[in-house]
Amino acid sequence: MQIEYIWIVLAALLVLVELWAINCVLRSASRSENKMLWMVVIVFVPLLGLILWAITGPKAMAKTEPGER
Repeated sequence: MQIEYIWIVLAALLVLVELWAINCVLRSASRSENKMLWMVVIVFVPLLGLILWAITGPKAMAKTEPGER
């Protein structure tokens, strides 16, 4: 496998993890201001933002009804 393909795969994985983290932030029970701040950090400082969010980010998820997404 060429080195370029490895970087492409790593970048794609980073984007997928970012999308997952943003989804978790949006579904959290935190205030809107905190959600927007986390999303900005995750988007504009991707790797460091994900690490910081994983360590200190919102842990409580909003409860959803069984039929709701």
